[in-house]
Amino acid sequence: MSRRLQLALNVNDIDQAVEFYAKLFGAEPAKRRPGYANFAIAEPPLKLVLLENPGQGGSLNHLGVEVPDTETVQTEQARLAEAGLAGAEEQGTVCCYAQQDKFWIQGAPNGESWEIYTVLADSPTFYGEDHGPACCGGPGGHTDQPATPQAQCC
Repeated sequence: MSRRLQLALNVNDIDQAVEFYAKLFGAEPAKRRPGYANFAIAEPPLKLVLLENPGQGGSLNHLGVEVPDTETVQTEQARLAEAGLAGAEEQGTVCCYAQQDKFWIQGAPNGESWEIYTVLADSPTFYGEDHGPACCGGPGGHTDQPATPQAQCC
């Protein structure tokens, strides 16, 4: 797998959003769970993540770059650390129904949250023991506050 951009959106109604994006991209979700769906779109290369957060629909949750492996995560983290942008590292974390190695980027000019991550395995749970429902503003999450890397996990 090559790199692909991740766009995580808050949606008011997950069923309605899945129906819309399935039509828009001509594809079904790659993963569907309660309050959560993601699409792995080949063209354009996009991982579209939908997080049900009633009242927050249409707003950005976070952005990311999915890379093929942990080595690439580490290479990017070193590169961005040298530029003063690499933030919180999370190895083997569970978020968005996946076990991941990742780090959060700091210093975005408008406070947007960016992550660089790789998916290691599927997970039956939305978040791991290290994180609570505020993870990525997921089900039961708190999206009325600006996201911080430490409060997020996907």
